[in-house]
Amino acid sequence: MRDRDDRPTVTRSQTRVDAHVKVLDDEVVARAKARGIDALVYAPHFTRLPTVRERAARYSDDELTVVPAREVFTGDWGNRRHLLVVGLSDPVPDYITFEGAMAEFERQDAAVLVPHPGFATISLTRPEVDAHADRIDAIETYNTKLLPHQNARAQRTAEVTDCAGFGSSYAHLPGTVGEAWTTFEGDLDDAEAVVDAFRERRPRTVIHRGGAGHQLRGLVEFAHLGYENTWAKLDRMFLSGNEPTLPSNVAYEGRFDDVSVYE
Repeated sequence: MRDRDDRPTVTRSQTRVDAHVKVLDDEVVARAKARGIDALVYAPHFTRLPTVRERAARYSDDELTVVPAREVFTGDWGNRRHLLVVGLSDPVPDYITFEGAMAEFERQDAAVLVPHPGFATISLTRPEVDAHADRIDAIETYNTKLLPHQNARAQRTAEVTDCAGFGSSYAHLPGTVGEAWTTFEGDLDDAEAVVDAFRERRPRTVIHRGGAGHQLRGLVEFAHLGYENTWAKLDRMFLSGNEPTLPSNVAYEGRFDDVSVYE
């Protein structure tokens, strides 16, 4: 991993991918371009794939590719394991079993990435990464939202399990976009090319900005966790019953009833 404040002069073609963001609007696009990002992997929570695709297409242009993705929550609320998936052809809901999700990703030949490994109770642990290493295309070795010791632990997990790494801003707030990225050699001209780079496990470098400003952005994002995990979200998911990515939603036509973790 390389830490830098300013981009050096580029002497050969590269593609910089901020490999996991939750927000997308005009401000996000402008910030990404100003920071030399070529592609964003856009995976908002609890948003169905067709909606993600539509927004990604709307904000993509010749300067910036927005890659539609899903961060799928497998398992029940108390035993979640998040998986970041790019290259899906069909929607996959949250709150299905881990094996059910992995089987569907394999059927679609999607690239499976592990965000924030070992973090809290929502991420794959090192033994789990090791057990499924042949089914995983990369694990996140730098996440702006996490604290230094947590990123160091993720880096060790990648080394021990011999998994490729990736880095991202994990931006839930527009100001964090472009704080970290994954650099691939060569031009990745569209979303499919970015997906292929992950699926084929091409060589890459994980880079993040440095200095007090970067540290502050990480702390602001970390503090934002409290807002994300409010009782309002629990109410929306389990009391209203309208969450669009629950497997019981009519949009999935019952295809995932047999692997749903909730009745």
